Amino acid sequence: NGMIGMGAAPAEGQEDPEFVNAGGGFVTAMPNAATFDSATSFGIIRGGHVDVSILGALQVDEKGDLANWIIPGKMAPGMGGAMDLLNGTRRVILAMEHTAKGKAKILKRCTLPLTASGQVNMIVTEMCVIEVTGEGLVVRELNAEFTKEEVQAATEAALIFPADMKAMA
Repeated sequence: NGMIGMGAAPAEGQEDPEFVNAGGGFVTAMPNAATFDSATSFGIIRGGHVDVSILGALQVDEKGDLANWIIPGKMAPGMGGAMDLLNGTRRVILAMEHTAKGKAKILKRCTLPLTASGQVNMIVTEMCVIEVTGEGLVVRELNAEFTKEEVQAATEAALIFPADMKAMA
């Protein structure tokens, strides 16, 4: 998309067909927002001018590899801009559900085709906040509704629970 300063979804009846996000949902423009064409948008990303990208995931592994664009045998429109965002931003945060249909999405190794290797810095789920480090997956914050044992049981990859872990806010 070509907007810096994207705001929240508009109230019903206040939608502007010129302001939509990558998924086609209506958004608003914050004061001093800037709009531009797709080529400029990708120039900003590829030029390293984006500090943080927040993406979803089908799978992520203990090395920070991400699979988020295709499930073999299912139709997919293509990778889109995810590959550019993963390689062109300074920090990548995944916002995702911890499991899908009762199966772990945080794995030792991704089994789906990768979008990028080693680019994920942080994983945020309903259960915890995980930092991807050279030593492994470190749980920085834990949701009080879950125990360490429940989180580990829902995760294929080994998790590190440090002494300074905080409660999830």
